[in-house]
Amino acid sequence: MTLQELEQQVQQLSIAERLSLLNTITQSLQHDIAQPQALTQPDKRTLVEQLRGCLKQPGEPAPTDAEIDAMREQRLVEKYLT
Repeated sequence: MTLQELEQQVQQLSIAERLSLLNTITQSLQHDIAQPQALTQPDKRTLVEQLRGCLKQPGEPAPTDAEIDAMREQRLVEKYLT
């Protein structure tokens, strides 16, 4: 069913049925929006470690916080001052 067909079907529903459908869609969206946020909050440390791993060069240790700060500063200099 295409979106256009679905919209036509919705128009044929009664007011009570459309309100019920709206409630169902709202609850579904709230669940989907809340779910990713709940997963990302406790995993910040894991994300940081993964990002450090992305910056790691073969045969070298992962960059330190100071080195990452320097990389970020260099990138901002390149972006805004050149």
